[in-house]
Amino acid sequence: MPWRTKLDCWCLIVAGDPSGDLHGSHLVRALKAAAPGLRIAAVGGPFMRRAADEFLEDLSSRGMTGFWEPVRALGYLAGLAFRLKRFMLQRNPQALICIDYYGFNSQVLRMAKALGIPAYYYISPQVWATRPGRIATLKTLIRKMLVIFPFEERLYLKAGVPCLFVGHPLIDVLPEPKADHAVGSPLRIGLLPGSRLSELQRHLPLFLKAAGLLRRHFPACQTSVFAAEGLGDEHYAAAKRLGAAVLRETDYKERSRLDLAISSSGTATLENALLGVPMVVVYKLSWPTYAIARALIRVRHIAMVNILAGKGLVPELIQHDATPDNVARKALSLLENTKRYAALRRDLLALRPMLGKPGTAQRAAGEIVNEMVRPRRTA
Repeated sequence: MPWRTKLDCWCLIVAGDPSGDLHGSHLVRALKAAAPGLRIAAVGGPFMRRAADEFLEDLSSRGMTGFWEPVRALGYLAGLAFRLKRFMLQRNPQALICIDYYGFNSQVLRMAKALGIPAYYYISPQVWATRPGRIATLKTLIRKMLVIFPFEERLYLKAGVPCLFVGHPLIDVLPEPKADHAVGSPLRIGLLPGSRLSELQRHLPLFLKAAGLLRRHFPACQTSVFAAEGLGDEHYAAAKRLGAAVLRETDYKERSRLDLAISSSGTATLENALLGVPMVVVYKLSWPTYAIARALIRVRHIAMVNILAGKGLVPELIQHDATPDNVARKALSLLENTKRYAALRRDLLALRPMLGKPGTAQRAAGEIVNEMVRPRRTA
């Protein structure tokens, strides 16, 4: 494929969560670099708002997770789906690109299929964790799947879905840390309660109590809460009252200096791993959502770090096990055992080569542009 291809058309990108918004914004810029003249319309969040030619809706900042929150928002989602169908009818985009967020994106994909618009998926929904039958549905709706974990490529190709592993976008944004890092003095603890309001409300009080227990053993320790881009400072008032710093950063400078992270399960755990930051992973859901998730989940671990390693590298505390005492106990077992701490850091950094080389968004954009210049297939 030529390095740059002239395309005078529209492309629609739909992301529904904060990490998809961030990675989608990088993809938008890579698409526009690969295809001057290509115009991008986006559903996403603050990052995609700044990158796209036309921003249609801030979906990611609504923070809908689990099973019940989307149900309560059915009217809103139905209205957004109608608007996207109207956009596709009026603009006839050359491509639809969906980013994760299967529940809503599967409906958008069906609309695109009916209108004969080629569709691509960048960053697969976690079909390998729950409801693998979705792979068969995706096979009928998309032209190509562009995945960010190597095991996903094998899974889709085995099912007959056109697929390419393009690498993980975090490799492009996370600095490679120094190999050696001993627990510092004062101890630096980072709290990452999640990017959605519901996660923050469940996790932040728990994390703050756990940090308070750790302070009994490390009186001079410094505690920082890493705040979400889409959530205002008022949601972190409890942390400020207890003297914790509330940080928002895009360069990972402060995160890379942490000795330990207490982290909500999600993208943050992989970020920590690539920075070599040992962690305790916590996740709590509403009880109805937890009951459903427990029945559906088919993997042994919830933290991507442990899934990639194929074993429990970092401790996971889920639902009723996620108490301040348990979190503090797991953290202390790492901090007070220097050999175990150093070994865990080495194991975390060993995951980086598994995730490909820099240039993920550019590789994904190149594949999509290459596909876009091909004739559309008839339904």
